Amino acid sequence: MTRPHIRILATGGTIAGEADPACNGARYRAGVRPVAALLAAVPGLGEIASLDAQQILAIDSKDMTPDGWLHILSAARQALADPSVDGLVILHGTDTLEESAYFLHLTLPTGKPVVLTGAMRPADHPEADGPANLLAAVRLAASPDATDKGVLVVMNGAPYGARHVRKARTSGLDAFESDQSWTAAVPDGRFARLTPSTLPRVDILPGYAGAPAMLINASVADGARGLVLALTGHGSVPTDWEPALQRAREQGVALLRASRCAGPVIRNGNADDDGAGWLTANDLPPPKARVALMLALAAGWDASTLQHQLPGF
Repeated sequence: MTRPHIRILATGGTIAGEADPACNGARYRAGVRPVAALLAAVPGLGEIASLDAQQILAIDSKDMTPDGWLHILSAARQALADPSVDGLVILHGTDTLEESAYFLHLTLPTGKPVVLTGAMRPADHPEADGPANLLAAVRLAASPDATDKGVLVVMNGAPYGARHVRKARTSGLDAFESDQSWTAAVPDGRFARLTPSTLPRVDILPGYAGAPAMLINASVADGARGLVLALTGHGSVPTDWEPALQRAREQGVALLRASRCAGPVIRNGNADDDGAGWLTANDLPPPKARVALMLALAAGWDASTLQHQLPGF
């Protein structure tokens, strides 16, 4: 039986990290080990699939940027367009893994499996979790069950759909969770034909007791084309913010009302969204709402199209 062919794209992260000698091992440096060394540390990997690997970035994922997303997207699209490639595994740091996974979920063509994985412990840790995660990711990418599921994430032996996965804890192997089974994941790829050279700037502004309206003014003055408001409760807009938000709206800035809590922000449910010209994020958390808004703006969607589409992201 012919083994499936899986391409691996490495971007750095803790999975490629090593202890930092400058601090006697108290901290580590991400993205140090090359992908060839990571593959060599997983016995039996080649029995699951034939592999080829590319080192496309070598960064700590806290330093991931929209330009970095576009770089990964280009390599991923090239891989998926190769008829010899049956599936794709992307190695990524965990800090922004859910954002990159969701970006790719919206921008990659559907069909072939795409699986992201990383690690909570660096590669030279005596109980490193990277090898097991890499093995699980390759196994899933080689499985027919992962076809037409959109982008998936594997951590600590558990698979997740990109739409609902989140890093819920700062440490521990069980740092990731989801409120939906990966088997219910559906392909998206609604921006699979979008080819931007840059992405429009969208900022996330936190709502908290006493949050100043100058946050809005500063973002708009610095060139933001959209603002995701990570608000309290059911997306409650501080009264002091309303004049600044109106000015931003008059300048053509897209304003998206989201919540820092779990659960949906219902349109017109806690604010006059229609009257104010605000968008609502449904149950998308602010970081993923930002991804969706960036892509929608890059695609040139107008306000009515934005609001019609966003609840379904």
